[in-house]
Amino acid sequence: MAVQLEEIRKVAQRVAASHHLELVDLEFQGGVKFRTLRIFLEKDAAERAKLAAQAQAGEAEELPKGVPVEMLSGVTHEDCAAFAQDFGTVLDVEDLIPGAEYTLEVSSPGLERKLSKAEDFSRFQGSLVKLQTFTPVNNNRQWQGRLTTFADNVLTLDLAAIKQKGKARKATTEQIVTISLANVEKANLIAEI
Repeated sequence: MAVQLEEIRKVAQRVAASHHLELVDLEFQGGVKFRTLRIFLEKDAAERAKLAAQAQAGEAEELPKGVPVEMLSGVTHEDCAAFAQDFGTVLDVEDLIPGAEYTLEVSSPGLERKLSKAEDFSRFQGSLVKLQTFTPVNNNRQWQGRLTTFADNVLTLDLAAIKQKGKARKATTEQIVTISLANVEKANLIAEI
């Protein structure tokens, strides 16, 4: 009765593509009775480009003030509902989640989305991020700053962009820190509103 996450990921990507969406992440949590499969989606690159063009031309529906268009996933409630209907059917027909009960949750990744792939770090250069490293960098594992560059799998954070807290404030007097992508345990955007 093991859940096949890679097979579920492949199916989610296939169904998402049919709706002009991209799979950002998926999580499967819970025990035998209370299991939840969370799917995070955004519009595909072509649809995000259309949204950005509409926003620049002033034709987009109301966008949150001060939020860069690139940070928005463009996903609507209707997108999530249509995906959930199709994806849920495939999950049940192919019996990819053994057992009778699970909850399927589908949403956008949100403004403070998780960053996990090299493409995410390239795309969100210039954004505020918080991250945790596997091993300490300058005697610290927790960092917050502006992602100024990402090249050759190394990211550069401008620490002056955010007031540092705790160990980070004492860890370095430098305003710039470089961290290898391989050393990033987890990373998220910080919403700038």
